[in-house]
Parts: sequence; structure tokens; C-alpha cells
Amino acid sequence: MVTKIKVLIIDDSAVVRQTLSQLISEERDIEVIDTAFNPIIGEKKILKNKPDVIILDIEMPQMDGLTFLKKLMSENPIPTIICSSKTEKGGHNAITAIELGAVDIIQKPKVGTKEFLQESKIRICDVIRAASSTRSKIKRRTVSSGPIPPKLTADAILAKSNRPLTIDTTERVVVVGASTGGTEALRIFLEALPVNSPGIVIVQHMPEHFTKSFAERLNTLCQIDVKEAENNDVVYPGRALIAPGNKHLLLKRQGARYYVETKEGPLVCRHKPSVDVLFRSAARYAGPNTIGVIMTGMGDDGARGMLEMREAGAYNIAQDEASCVVFGMPNEAIKRNAVNTTISLEKIAVEVVRKAANG
Repeated sequence: MVTKIKVLIIDDSAVVRQTLSQLISEERDIEVIDTAFNPIIGEKKILKNKPDVIILDIEMPQMDGLTFLKKLMSENPIPTIICSSKTEKGGHNAITAIELGAVDIIQKPKVGTKEFLQESKIRICDVIRAASSTRSKIKRRTVSSGPIPPKLTADAILAKSNRPLTIDTTERVVVVGASTGGTEALRIFLEALPVNSPGIVIVQHMPEHFTKSFAERLNTLCQIDVKEAENNDVVYPGRALIAPGNKHLLLKRQGARYYVETKEGPLVCRHKPSVDVLFRSAARYAGPNTIGVIMTGMGDDGARGMLEMREAGAYNIAQDEASCVVFGMPNEAIKRNAVNTTISLEKIAVEVVRKAANG
């Protein structure tokens, strides 16, 4: 008998409540136990139903989601996923919610093509499972059910190269992958970097339109420049590029110059952008000049690509279990012997700078 993850949806839109409930309903390991029109009603249903995960809208009548989230996290912390609109205001509010303790962000679902709804369902259900695993007092093994879409590898975007790599530069480049808990981990990492840090390319699992707000927020906090990556953006010291939601990001090289390419395509390791795609491209185009970092997150996205990087001569760092919100992605990379060192989040920036300086 499968123990289900109990989900409460708080959103003032009946369409959103219904759509989310329908997307989740086919999953054997997740159930929507109730819905609420606003946080005031939601608070009563939390006491009654004791949900494992809450999906929370931000803009609602009587009490907005941010006010409710502050109250929830101070009185009765429950893993909370923000369900936000893709507007600029929605993006900024969602990032604020992450800073207040929300686990992750999903984009409000809407009626669309079958492919769009299927990708939305995969993202939403994976985020719910990851959120459930962050509640330390709840220890459960969940089982997925029903027809599962094929889990594609980076081959779907970029074929693995077997040719020897020749590089005309010794310029270091850092590639980073993160998922659940990664927004806060990336803030801590990037804030600690000096202005002369090597160029950085990042994949954080996050929906379309929210990565821009996330990058803008980080740019106000860090010494280095941080921006959402655009096609052909140059990678240079003192700059971090974050993959745009719903597009894969590849590291490329022309002569001694590194740049990025954004690319459409299917989900890889159930994600778009995918860490495996970025890491494979780094193995191909930067090889031994790469410093790889894999951070907190559920699943195994990035583990295969990190092994390819190590085989190409890269130096790879994994965030340790104690400092991870979810130890899935780093642990998978460690199990594949793809990692050179495993250290706490607070030490990663120092190790990156040390390795970039000393080779």
C-alpha cells in the first residue's frame, strides 16, 4: 500500500485549483486532500488535514500569500511551493517567497497543448515529491505510478564526443547545477565570490520567467555581475550567467573565448534546463579548464554529466549532505565517482577560488 503525499492547494482561482488537482490526481503517491480560496480558510484546513505539502498562491484576497507564508514559517513550518504567475511582479514576489522559506516555485498551469500539460505535470509532481522530502520529521518512501514518460539523457540535446579535446586557453570556467534548495545555496555561494572570480554558468531548476527575477535579485547582492543568460552571452571573469527557465543552456568555445548557447528541446532528466546538458557541454568544450559544482537537489540530474567532466579532466565539487536541503543530486554524483571533493556549502566559494588560482 502506497503512503501518499498529502497536498493542500491555496489559490483564489477555481481554474487553477481544478487544473492542479487534475494534474496531480493520476499520481499514486500524491493526493490533493483539500483546497482553499484564501489563506484564512487554508489555515483552518491545515489544522484539520495536516498536509505534507502546501501549494500557495501569492496574490489573494483578505490575506496575501507572502503574509501567510511568514506566519506559517514562524508558527507551523510546512514545506510550501509557490504557485505564481509569470508576470514581472509575480516573479519578484516568488523570489521573495523563497527568501521567506518556500521550498520551490511552480508556474500557474493553464490549458494548453498535451505536451505543455505533460511537462507541467512532470515539473509539478517532482517538485511536490522534493518538497515532501525536505520535512525532516516525515520519513517516507514514495512510489511513482502510471505511465512514466521516458527519462531522456543529454544525448537528446548534445551527442557525447569521443574526440580528444584541444584547448587554446587556460582560462578557468565554473559550471554549477542545483535544484530544490538551490536558490538559497546559490545566493550563499555567489555572495562569497570576489569580483575577479572565474566566469560562471549556472543551471538552477526553475520555471520560465522566474529565472530573470532570480538573477536580478542576486545581482543586487553579489560583488560579481549576475544575469539571466541570453544566446551568445560571453562568459568572462566576474560574471555569472543563469540558464533561462524552459531552455537548455550549453557552454561553447570559439578560440579562447567561452560563450553560452540557449537551446530548445525535450526535458532531459525530467528537467529543462538540465544540469546534465550544461555539464556535458563543459566536458566537451572546456575539459580540464572546468570547475564543476553540484548542489542540493532531488534526483540525479547532473551526475552523468559531472562524470563526463571528470573524465575530461575537470575538478568537481559536491555540496555535503549536512548543508543540503536535499542530498539527491550531489549523492548521485558521488556514487558515480564523479566528484573530487565533498565540502559544506559555506566552503565551496573558497575552494573554487583556490582551485582557479592554483590549478
